[in-house]
Parts: sequence; C-alpha cells; structure tokens
Amino acid sequence: MHVVVTGALVENGAVLLVHRSPARRAYPDLWDLPGGDVEAGESELQALVREMREELGVQIVAESSSRLGDLHAGSGDDAVHVCVWHVGDWAGSPTNRAPDEHDDIAWVGISELDALPLVNGSLVALLRCNPFGGGGRNRRTARL
Repeated sequence: MHVVVTGALVENGAVLLVHRSPARRAYPDLWDLPGGDVEAGESELQALVREMREELGVQIVAESSSRLGDLHAGSGDDAVHVCVWHVGDWAGSPTNRAPDEHDDIAWVGISELDALPLVNGSLVALLRCNPFGGGGRNRRTARL
C-alpha cells in the first residue's frame, strides 16, 4: 500500500489547499491538501515536515502537529493510504514551491469546501470534525 501524508494549515477559519495541475497523472485538476509520499525510512511526521518545506516553503513546528485521521483511495496495487495531519504552527508564508505539481494554492474557508472539486470528498467531514473546530488559529508564531 502506498502511504501519503497531507497537512492542513488552518488560519482564521480557512485551510490552505493546492490545486493539482491538469497535467498530473493522478487526480488532475482537483483541489487537495499539500503533501506527498512517505519515503523509505521516514516517519509520517518527518515526511510531513519535508513535504511542507518542499511544496510550500514553510517550516512547520512538528510538535504542533496532530493527526486528524486517515483516508483511503483505490484498491490493490493502486491503493493509497492518506494520513491527514493538522499543522498548528509554522514559520514562513506559504507559496507554491512545486509549480510542476500544483498550478495554484489558495486559502479556502472550511464552510466553502463543499463547492470545490476535491481529490477526496471525505476531507470536508474530516476537517469539520477536527480539534480546532473549523476555526483554526488567528495567528502564527515564528518558533523554530
């Protein structure tokens, strides 16, 4: 089974999403949380830290991250296990550092997620039933 980590950066009631490029082989032209593959020898949290740095240019505070849940897609050799994490704190302003993978990033209100074409529709329920109550935090700190 293929294991992927994704990170929900939430601020002022909005979550940061990436729009997968229409040229992508898997799930093209859909919105998703940023993230990627867990590499051999990496923990999920290590992969999350690396992916947020590579894709968004932010340094997450690993201790502020908590696992929200798991999503599953595909079957057999194409099965994907997606581990969804809430990132409570990070340093830097998110920018699209992976333009070959994503053609846009956007802060989207959690109440507006139903209107978007998402990679996994279960993501909406997962984000709405989270420990931050859908509101997120009001500010970031720059602890590293």
